[in-house]
Amino acid sequence: MEISIIDAVIFVGYLIFMLLVGFYFMRKNKSHEDYFVGGRSMSAGHIGLSVVATDVGGGFSIGLGGLGFMMGISGSWMLFTGLIGAWLSAVVLIPRIYPLAKKHSFLTFPQTLLHHYNARVAFVAGIISLIGYIGFTSSQILAGAKLASATFPQFSLQDAALIMGVIAVVYTVFGGIKAVIYTDTIQWIILMVGLIGIGLPYGYHVIGGYDALVEYLPSNMLSLKNVTFSQILNWFITIVPIWFVGMTLYQRIYACKDEKTAKKAWYLAGVFEWPIMAFMGVLLGVFSRVAYEQGLFEPYGYGPGTAMDAELGLPMLLSHILPVGLMGMMMSAYFSAIMSTADSCLMAASGNFDTDILGFFKKHNKDNIRRSQLITLVIGIVAIIIATNMTNVLDLMLHSYAFMVSGLFVPVLAALFVPQPKPMSALWAMIIGGSTTLTLLLFKVDLPYDFDANLFGILASIAAFTIGQNFLKSEQYG
Repeated sequence: MEISIIDAVIFVGYLIFMLLVGFYFMRKNKSHEDYFVGGRSMSAGHIGLSVVATDVGGGFSIGLGGLGFMMGISGSWMLFTGLIGAWLSAVVLIPRIYPLAKKHSFLTFPQTLLHHYNARVAFVAGIISLIGYIGFTSSQILAGAKLASATFPQFSLQDAALIMGVIAVVYTVFGGIKAVIYTDTIQWIILMVGLIGIGLPYGYHVIGGYDALVEYLPSNMLSLKNVTFSQILNWFITIVPIWFVGMTLYQRIYACKDEKTAKKAWYLAGVFEWPIMAFMGVLLGVFSRVAYEQGLFEPYGYGPGTAMDAELGLPMLLSHILPVGLMGMMMSAYFSAIMSTADSCLMAASGNFDTDILGFFKKHNKDNIRRSQLITLVIGIVAIIIATNMTNVLDLMLHSYAFMVSGLFVPVLAALFVPQPKPMSALWAMIIGGSTTLTLLLFKVDLPYDFDANLFGILASIAAFTIGQNFLKSEQYG
């Protein structure tokens, strides 16, 4: 696909603006709290938009289009579990976590486990979270690189990954969490304007409106009932727990100026997840399915009836329908989604290494911002190297994510609700729960009713914690 000078200028201007935001906030950071939790002074609006930008990100943006292509508007139920996760954490997690974080000046998620368990539990949690978020950062850089190399054929995948990675890493290194949150707000607004103002109306017009939807689609694709119990359960098991164990989310809870602000931000994020983003994403996927059935993708080698990756439908639709200028805006919108996740994951990994891993071995000056920036830079370089040397880090991302969720979810719930939870019980739950999920994924075990491996990992984690809590002596491991 050829891209016009106008589109290229719009896109490059967007990237430069992101860098300028990072440099601006470099001068605003005076302490560790400024760098990692925004001085604990952020508003609900910025935090809420940053939360949903980070959670939905590039993967969900493209993935929702793929769900719409395959199953129609019922795919929107996936992000309904995001709303449940956001609102549950607003009611259950934030009232218990925020006062502790404020009192003890927490900077990271594992510090909450340190408070409820001990340093070993926090250290292991920090390692698990660090590995997961390095994988997430790499996958988002690679996703941006694939989109860039497809749009700008003169760049190889490795060159595009290097460019995208350097830009995301640089503004994150210099600006810290404030740069991340404010750029997330900007990036989310760009994405919303792009989808609502450009993608949806142009797509609807090009395919022929409602009559085309009825003519070219099976009726169940326009129904909200085209979903199975196992799909709903898998989405619930996969998405809801991350709201309780995600380092990116804890940093934003800590960054709020008070508990009321944090709750308001999470309620706002939930609404943006479902119905707003959920239906926009799947509707664009539905439009791309109609375009495919109409033969509009034949120039790309995908005629009706031809096997095709469902997630390719949305990018093809946009490249087919958008005129000069608007294509540049939509490219910026999708890169916004990708980079809003990459920068947040990079900050999470940096916080884990700086506070939870280095801090386990040696106490250091908490206000050494230069050290924090250097750690962020090194981790960013590692993520870029992974992205530029692999053509697919999706497995790494999914496996890291699965290990993190199934390993950490039960210890967090126990810390919130179990009187005197035992540290060794938490360690067993982390290791056995995470290992169970990883084993099922790596060996591609066929699971009954198409249930997700995370379900069995979480069940194993519950069993391990329960056995440890009932049969280990408190004084032996406390």
